[in-house]
Amino acid sequence: MGSDTVMGTAERRESPEESVAGRSQARWGRRSPDHGGPGPGRAGEPAGDEQRQDYRPLWVEVPARRHPMPDPVRAAAVRAVLVIAVTLIQAMVAFLCTLAGSWLAFPMVISGVVSTVAATWAVVDVWVTRQVWSQRYGVVSEPSSTARALRRERRAHHRRERAALRDQERIRRRGGAGQLSHS
Repeated sequence: MGSDTVMGTAERRESPEESVAGRSQARWGRRSPDHGGPGPGRAGEPAGDEQRQDYRPLWVEVPARRHPMPDPVRAAAVRAVLVIAVTLIQAMVAFLCTLAGSWLAFPMVISGVVSTVAATWAVVDVWVTRQVWSQRYGVVSEPSSTARALRRERRAHHRRERAALRDQERIRRRGGAGQLSHS
């Protein structure tokens, strides 16, 4: 029993490169020509189905869902993020210029105020664009049962009116035959 264990350990010891390469190629059921083992088309290679049995992809691609935001809303959001980023950079530069006592402090503060107004406008633009898109395209209306019933009654009423008009036309074409007398 002890000699089996020692033999197994001695057989498993290889250089790290051979070990990794050997395991990966053994997994695929082939050896590269430079290692001298069985390769594609050589004796001892398993059939195609058996060879791919151990194959597992590293990841599985899942088809993308719809975009979380419609394109116009996404464009407005990107604009808003860019304007806000510029505003934050201007605020930081204005603060640092103020600490350094630079002449650029006052112009940067003024441009920071203007950028803050623009950033607020950009955020409001995202909100308005989202509302407009929702009103135009976002509502999927399914008629309720009461709406269906009302529509059904309206159609039946129109059918009766058209049938009555056809009957009157038919009577008129016959020359008034079949009309009740008014005596």
